[in-house]
Amino acid sequence: MNPDIAFSNPVLLTPAEMGQADRITITGGVQGIELMEKAGQAVASAATKMIPATARISILCGPGNNGGDGFIAARCLAAAGHTVRVHLLEAAETLTGDALEAYVRMSAQNVLAQMVVPDGEGTAPALSAELEHADLIIDALFGAGLDRPLAGSARALAEAVNRSGRPVLAVDLPSGVNGATGADLGAAVKADATVTFFRRKPGHLLDPGRCLCGPVSVADIGIKADVLGRIAPATFHNVPELWLGDWPRPDPLGHKYTRGHAVVFGGPMSATGAARLSAGAALRAGAGLVTLASPPDAMMVNACHLTAVMLKKVSGPEAMDALLADRRFNAVLIGPGYGVGERTRAAVTAILKQNRATVLDADALTSFADDAEELFALIGDTPAPVLLTPHDGEFARLFPDIEGDKLARARRAAGRSGAIVLLKGADTVVAAPDGRAAINDNAPPFLATAGSGDVLAGISAGLLAQGVPGFEAACQAVWLHGEAGRVAGPGLIAEDLAPALKTAIRALVDKTAGL
Repeated sequence: MNPDIAFSNPVLLTPAEMGQADRITITGGVQGIELMEKAGQAVASAATKMIPATARISILCGPGNNGGDGFIAARCLAAAGHTVRVHLLEAAETLTGDALEAYVRMSAQNVLAQMVVPDGEGTAPALSAELEHADLIIDALFGAGLDRPLAGSARALAEAVNRSGRPVLAVDLPSGVNGATGADLGAAVKADATVTFFRRKPGHLLDPGRCLCGPVSVADIGIKADVLGRIAPATFHNVPELWLGDWPRPDPLGHKYTRGHAVVFGGPMSATGAARLSAGAALRAGAGLVTLASPPDAMMVNACHLTAVMLKKVSGPEAMDALLADRRFNAVLIGPGYGVGERTRAAVTAILKQNRATVLDADALTSFADDAEELFALIGDTPAPVLLTPHDGEFARLFPDIEGDKLARARRAAGRSGAIVLLKGADTVVAAPDGRAAINDNAPPFLATAGSGDVLAGISAGLLAQGVPGFEAACQAVWLHGEAGRVAGPGLIAEDLAPALKTAIRALVDKTAGL
């Protein structure tokens, strides 16, 4: 089995949902201080992996439960022989509840704590000097629930942490990062590692939060998984556990005709490469057959480059009905290199009226920028899954009034259009009209190259051809695209991705053998 494919629980919890998980657990008889004890111990355990046998540790504690986790960690690390200094954002007299109890337990072990007193220009010079000489800084100021910019002493302290150049371990989420959106609320702490509890949050995966967290570990603090049934979360980490049940495993008695037939509509002679990239990716993703529907003037160019992908002359939108009358063509992709304008709008209209699983990419999206509602009405009239694959620029043209964080934008777009929306980027979000959404995080930066999106669209079409449901096909495609990019590595170009896709699929099959 390939050890490079890491499996993890796919459920993500918003800060509000995590609060609900805490409340359900406490109502069920587990004391809050018990959860805090396990959280603080997990922080201490994570810290020991980042420091020498004896170390100087500065722990910055806020006034809430995140600070309480820090107090527990401070007590455990001091007991292990480390030199620990705790700095309070607010006076100890203001602490309440479980955070107060954690502070009392820490104080009983003679761990010293002092309040942060900034000078007129920000953090006191003595504290800044201490941070710069610490072996590790633990950020326990604010967790995932912060939804306002850092200000005053908190901002000055976060800025001092970032200036220090010392290793930072964040508790739950780096202070200043929104746990629901990943947004930097201003002067957010940049951590080298983060330890969170029970389940990851969207802010761990959405940029820029993802880049500010470092590697994220998830600690078990005693919350049972069955609370998720009461919370009914709808946001997920795009990992194989999310969609393995719908992975298209070939039937030992099957043949190419049982694995679906995808058709990719290509553009004019001057822009043939994009559709060929898509067609090759659809075939590599497992479609039994793939046909490139080519304009007459591009037939010779395409014929010179294609081998396993079949080629069929299609003169324009008027010929699509005749082609798609063959019901064996069960998945369609249009957009890469097809051209922008009325001809493309007519072609998309003809395709969607045929009720086929469809991927609309690139030019197919831009062609409806002036009348997106026409496209959405067509999508609403087809029972087959439709995938839209915009990058940020195409998204803005198709949904000009939808603003906000990436997760919210993708969800609103899916709800409005009736399609599965793949909002592309380093943190691609896949959103379905029913509210489900998945965040991807395995795409290397090398994928930012011409033609990469054409390959992603082709993988999506190939999976749809095999009968994978729309949301799951989109999630699988995005994940496989990222894995192929990782396999191809630095210096990749789009042509490298289809061969690398074979390696990525093989690793997944090996990893899941017997599951």
